[in-house]
Amino acid sequence: MARTRLPLIAGNWKMNGLTADALALAKAVAAGVKQGGWTDREVLICPPVTLLMAIAEAVKGSGLLVGGQDCHVKASGACTGDVSAEMLKDVGASHVIVGHSERRTDCGETDAVVRDKAEAAWRAGLLPIVCIGETLAEREAGKAFDVLETQLKGSVPVGATAATLVVAYEPVWAIGTGKTPTTPDVAAAHAHIRKVLGGLVPGAAGVRLLYGGSVKGSNAAELLAAGDVDGALVGGAALKADEFLAIAKAV
Repeated sequence: MARTRLPLIAGNWKMNGLTADALALAKAVAAGVKQGGWTDREVLICPPVTLLMAIAEAVKGSGLLVGGQDCHVKASGACTGDVSAEMLKDVGASHVIVGHSERRTDCGETDAVVRDKAEAAWRAGLLPIVCIGETLAEREAGKAFDVLETQLKGSVPVGATAATLVVAYEPVWAIGTGKTPTTPDVAAAHAHIRKVLGGLVPGAAGVRLLYGGSVKGSNAAELLAAGDVDGALVGGAALKADEFLAIAKAV
């Protein structure tokens, strides 16, 4: 069956990259995207904010998209060390990740904060990638679907549409561990997410759902072929051009 949603392969560089090596990586990915000439998928990288402007300029015209890893809820103000969605937009970002598990865990971000950040992204003209996912303890207790539903209902802003929202499912226990759920587990989680979105978002069938958690070139094709998986949110593998492009090609 032909895809009805445009796949998105997003690379989250996290806190990695100094100028010279980061520019080389971005240019290598951009060259691969340009060579691919893909119109049937989107490829996005989210480098540290210190690199955003230089990378956005370096990959201009290649077809590679650039985004931020987080944003503040306010447009400006006395928020030392933070970056607004408007600032990301100003230096060339088109997307922003909000609610990543590392932000939720390490920075104490609640569903309400994630929702406010998604709204801030809209305000600035950015497309938010809202992350949700259960811990190993929650999965083993049989609460995974309950956690996903709670996070979705608390994190997705009122007024979201298929054009203004991307959701990334990232089981916390699979991030950076090398562990991945089985393909049926991923398909089941995404089916549940789609079902819950049906009560929250008009045209929920059009919302893109990404899988994130130890995605690499060797398992990308299988994961991307699971039901209701419209792309990937890639961590460690996004720091290697060949590996990241292999995931994009696996679409």
